[in-house]
Amino acid sequence: MAEQDIYGSRFAGRDLLLEGIASRLPHPPIPAAPHPQTPILPAGTTSTVGLLGSTVLPSFNLHAAFAAVTYGLARYTDRVEGKDWLWPTSITANAWWNAIGTYVINDDLTIPEAWSRLDYSQKLLLGGVSVWGLRLLYRIVSRSAKRGRDDPRYAAVKKDERFWNLAFFSLFLPEAVAQTLISLPFTLSFRAPTQSGLASPPVTSIGGFLHSLSIFLFSAGFFLETAADYQLEAHKKADYDAGILREGVWGIVRHPNYLGDALIQASFSILLLSGNLLHPLAILAPVTNYIFLRFNGGTRRTRTVDKIATQRAILSRRNSSKPISRT
Repeated sequence: MAEQDIYGSRFAGRDLLLEGIASRLPHPPIPAAPHPQTPILPAGTTSTVGLLGSTVLPSFNLHAAFAAVTYGLARYTDRVEGKDWLWPTSITANAWWNAIGTYVINDDLTIPEAWSRLDYSQKLLLGGVSVWGLRLLYRIVSRSAKRGRDDPRYAAVKKDERFWNLAFFSLFLPEAVAQTLISLPFTLSFRAPTQSGLASPPVTSIGGFLHSLSIFLFSAGFFLETAADYQLEAHKKADYDAGILREGVWGIVRHPNYLGDALIQASFSILLLSGNLLHPLAILAPVTNYIFLRFNGGTRRTRTVDKIATQRAILSRRNSSKPISRT
């Protein structure tokens, strides 16, 4: 019994010594199991090329398919403005597909389950793009219904006999590319939240401020868009030959609805940044939106409208100042 105590204490001391040495050796970290609600992308998607192939390419395929269907309908009805209807519809549908639809179809989740897996920033983002898209779609559809014919802006281009044969590649497909880039905040944050979180700049100290800033920018942009459309319609009804509208929000900038749209798109990226979900690639979205409005929509079109409105106003004043002939 005494020998067991002596040798047992020696062996026990050796075990304690080995445990002490082992505790000081470096140990590789044990990877944590992924959260069951976190989507697992295929290997290689952590790189930019892999991420583009697994998220952006499917997004482009979706927009291109929408563009092809819309092109067919537009050509059949001879109304190019169908692509204008598609703009808010396609972007909003893409956001919902990546946030909800893909998990319902591919992962057999119910819609409430797919919704519950989104965090607060993602839910706010999905709600924001839905409000933006529905308002813009209502504006375009209602204006088209009142007009009863194609947008006059496309009358000149349709005079070319080759127009419809080239329209898909010159108008519809380029806009599908632009929609894909503008949808990057939704595509990346919903389909690759883990990769977006790892690549997002750390802004923990000012996250609350950025969150409030994103809500302010969205609210300001939405107000500008809504007020600009309302004031423009009222101006047209009051006096068609009144000239250029320079009152209300139109007195702040020349095209407040385009400024409002730019603020809304910027708010989406800032919202993701506040929630540590902004992948650097998503910065391309507000930049693309600005370039598209600057060179394809707002400024160039505004110059033409301004010129026509000014000429009408001058002609109206001249006609009203002519003396009445007495016979």
